[in-house]
Amino acid sequence: MKLLLIEDEPAVVSVITRGLTEAGYEVSVAPDGASGLRMALDNPIFSLIILDVMLPGLNGIEVCKAIRREEIATPILMLTALGTTENIVMGLDSGADDYLVKPFKLQELEARIRSLLRRKSGIAAPVVPTTVLQMGGLTLNTDTKAATRAGNDIQLTATEYRLLEYLLRNPRKVLSRMEILEQVWGIDFNMNTKVVDVYINYLRKKLNKNGQSELIQTVTGLGYMLKDNNLDEDTP
Repeated sequence: MKLLLIEDEPAVVSVITRGLTEAGYEVSVAPDGASGLRMALDNPIFSLIILDVMLPGLNGIEVCKAIRREEIATPILMLTALGTTENIVMGLDSGADDYLVKPFKLQELEARIRSLLRRKSGIAAPVVPTTVLQMGGLTLNTDTKAATRAGNDIQLTATEYRLLEYLLRNPRKVLSRMEILEQVWGIDFNMNTKVVDVYINYLRKKLNKNGQSELIQTVTGLGYMLKDNNLDEDTP
């Protein structure tokens, strides 16, 4: 399993390279953003990219965006000392699949890598028949990944799509932030549950853009529920 590590701190490079090599991975290293981007674009052999945010030259956010613009779907795990919700959301919005805050234990890094590789392997799963999920005028086609509400197209990012699909597959069920984090991001750790709130707000703005009723209900102290209040009020 070949991994690309884009990191400029020699001590961090040494620890990660030694630990992952012992775990059976083959690690290639780029010391800055520009060389890391070239390696990612020129060598479609990597199963996963570990990308530091604070890099000389091109920073990790710029590198990640550039990789995604080329439609390279290789999982990207970002590393950074900046652990605020805003920084995490910025990293995920740039196209990263996961976000690990420094300092971290090597065991957690390895677990995150395994989680991302499991998610990647799911991409090649057998194709299932087209499924259309619906609620409150909202329609999500899980085959074409197209979403509409009241006839209006809704443009979703990959993360927003996964979140909406998970909510639609669990209607009228209270979902905790940790459940959502684990199921949508495939993360078994408390990365930062506030990230869930940020993406819920993203979805709400898109779903309610044309004045439609609120579908994503906040259940105080517990989490969120997808529920059509208009339908429930009309139901005996």
